[in-house]
Amino acid sequence: MRHPTPPPPERAAEVRRRFAEEARSERPDLSALCLLVGAAADGTLDDAGLDAAQLELDRLAGQLPFRPGGPLSWATALHHLLGVQEGFRGFPVDYQRLESSLLHEVLRRRRGLPILLSVVWMEVARRAGGPVYGVALPGHFVVGFGPPEQQVLADPFDGGRVLGGGDAEVLVAGATGAPLDASMLTPADPLEVVLRILNNVRAWAAARPERSDVALWAVDLSLLLPSHPARLRYERAQLLVQRGDFVEGAVELEEYAGLISAVDEGAAERVRGQARAARALLN
Repeated sequence: MRHPTPPPPERAAEVRRRFAEEARSERPDLSALCLLVGAAADGTLDDAGLDAAQLELDRLAGQLPFRPGGPLSWATALHHLLGVQEGFRGFPVDYQRLESSLLHEVLRRRRGLPILLSVVWMEVARRAGGPVYGVALPGHFVVGFGPPEQQVLADPFDGGRVLGGGDAEVLVAGATGAPLDASMLTPADPLEVVLRILNNVRAWAAARPERSDVALWAVDLSLLLPSHPARLRYERAQLLVQRGDFVEGAVELEEYAGLISAVDEGAAERVRGQARAARALLN
């Protein structure tokens, strides 16, 4: 099994620049951002590979029926094309693989996490003019078709199975134990989707301390999004210290302490203590 390794520094910097530019554009392109996440993870993914992945999405979209009808017809057409004919779906073991969060690998393997399979569904349907959007259910991402009053949900992780009455409630209850709320069914913003993907990558890396390189590029990309949790700066500082970059880690800890001191001076002082400890490791 091939393990993706990040690109060399010059390529990584170029990927980050392009990611930031796309994320801050007027209409961020979800597939482009997801593929740049892949380029940050996988040094073998060059510009030709990025183009090939976009062409594969175009090819799949070209196989959909022309304007199949209402929301249910779109959902059914995507299920037959992507789930049945092309074999896209997920399995529990996919949660253990970094490739399951990388769009170019999902297109190659036809396997992935719910959110990445949903990106495939969204991008293929969007190219064909379908009324599609992501739905960020707690713990399980799905896709929606049509306006709220006619909304049809499908689960790409289950091959695009169209969800019937009560299915969404079961998914949410299984993931969180909480009831389904109508607010959970609203369309997800593309940048929210990308942040959630990067959160998944960070969670994968957190369970594997030897892959702090993965955690670091995932945090770096998250910080380039226009809206992100401030605590990511603290996480980045900790990663730098963990990786032996004590000076830069200490500087970032001190900057984070300055950021939070106005709201929680006690927490800020604890962070300053961590910065002093990081500098002491140089002695």
